[in-house]
Amino acid sequence: MFKRLFWIGLGAGIGIVAVTKAKAYLRARTPDAPRQFFLGPDSQDEDVPMRTLRALYAEFEQNRQLREDQLNQRLVNRSAPRSGDHSAR
Repeated sequence: MFKRLFWIGLGAGIGIVAVTKAKAYLRARTPDAPRQFFLGPDSQDEDVPMRTLRALYAEFEQNRQLREDQLNQRLVNRSAPRSGDHSAR
């Protein structure tokens, strides 16, 4: 299992480095119009990694909360006494 986590982490790291290098290359070597077509309009807010991490965390929290609600509802439904069950007396 740790091998798999290692390789997933390594792949993600290599992917992040490759995308960062490709964007830097495009910013440095392409004229303004094609650069804005590929990368979007230039912005002064270059905090892209932090915005990405915040968005990923928000999505994770949303999915975690949804799953937690599902599990809680399943637990409540399972532990609720049934109409024909006399063992709850």
